[in-house]
Amino acid sequence: MAVDLLLGLQWGDEGKGKIVDVLTKDYDIIARFQGGPNAGHTLEFDGHKHVLHTIPSGIFHEGTINLVGNGVVIDPVIFKRELDNLAKFNLDIKKSLLISRKAHLILPTHRLLDAASEASKGKAKIGSTLKGIGPTYMDKTGRNGIRVGDLEMDNWQEKYRALADKHEAMIDFYNVDVQYDLADLEAEFFKAVEVLKSLTFIDSEEYLHQAQQNGKTILAEGAQGSLLDIDFGTYPFVTSSNTTAAGACTGLGVAPGKIKEVFGIFKAYTTRVGSGPFPTELFDEAGEIMGRVGNEFGATTGRPRRCGWLDLVALRYAVQVNGVTQLIMMKGDVLSGFDTLKVCTAYNYKGETIQHFPYNIEAENVTPVYTEMKGWQADLTKMTEASQIPQALNDYIDFLEKELEVPIKIVSVGPDRKQTIHR
Repeated sequence: MAVDLLLGLQWGDEGKGKIVDVLTKDYDIIARFQGGPNAGHTLEFDGHKHVLHTIPSGIFHEGTINLVGNGVVIDPVIFKRELDNLAKFNLDIKKSLLISRKAHLILPTHRLLDAASEASKGKAKIGSTLKGIGPTYMDKTGRNGIRVGDLEMDNWQEKYRALADKHEAMIDFYNVDVQYDLADLEAEFFKAVEVLKSLTFIDSEEYLHQAQQNGKTILAEGAQGSLLDIDFGTYPFVTSSNTTAAGACTGLGVAPGKIKEVFGIFKAYTTRVGSGPFPTELFDEAGEIMGRVGNEFGATTGRPRRCGWLDLVALRYAVQVNGVTQLIMMKGDVLSGFDTLKVCTAYNYKGETIQHFPYNIEAENVTPVYTEMKGWQADLTKMTEASQIPQALNDYIDFLEKELEVPIKIVSVGPDRKQTIHR
């Protein structure tokens, strides 16, 4: 059996959690392959709103296995908090949630190191969520990290102490004012580790191999978005892992030839959290309306998202890099009420009109070239069938499909799982 992927194609926050929840009924296993608790997947159904940070978005479906892959970094404290929030739903967590032994752990000192590093940058800060993600991946690539499987070894606390001591020396080196009580942080951490140890640890690459051999259907779930990829994103304003399709192979141990469908999710407009270039960003009433109507605040951080028109240059780039086979458009309802919509179809890059995504998209190099389209006034949130979609929105979708050369199969018209139109 092949493995399908679900990825964000912008700067994250595209609505992946909702769509995983919608698609889960078609899969036996939902596997998260990268990122850490700097991601927030929001799901809404039956009058409840749920925000997950590490646990895969299929957790509310009975009979579905949810796997945290080796490419993920886990903060036991935040993980325990997620489990506590799920307790009232009577889910069989022990059976439905599996964790790769090769996943790395975020230590309290990783978070402190993150804060010290960001503070030292001053105005050049990258907008870190301060969750310790970057320092954890640095220890992973530096071959210093502590993995989930280490918790089963007798000497894991010795490894912890050595690494935490190293981190404290590094924090001192930054020479910034980071106030902390490590004893309190460690007490919370070790308590959370005991909860983590009560869950099921597996050799996830072998588990997924056997699952494929046995005909199980698997959906790999990404976090953040393609433009935050450590290699292909707007570096250095990126995350610390590979958020693109290739990250699913390294983050789960799935062979490239086993990948089948690649679902790419994008908003009908564009948002970005934190620092970094954003060619189509709006500073006018249109941007304010998108943010307000779209409730554009980070699910993890609460930070307001910057808003702008849809950037097809960046979206086309993400489609190419990921090999997207099907597109899913989110938040079409947010654009209702605009008389005129704009779509960026090219960049004026240093005096030349280009349609590819260049090395540097800072404002001094890039000016967006827009195509204007007629907007729609209809309230989309009550629509359930493709036949109800207003003509102006169909024209918008047709234009995007032609530009991107990939079909848009799903249109989301609200946050609830029922507010989803299949085309």
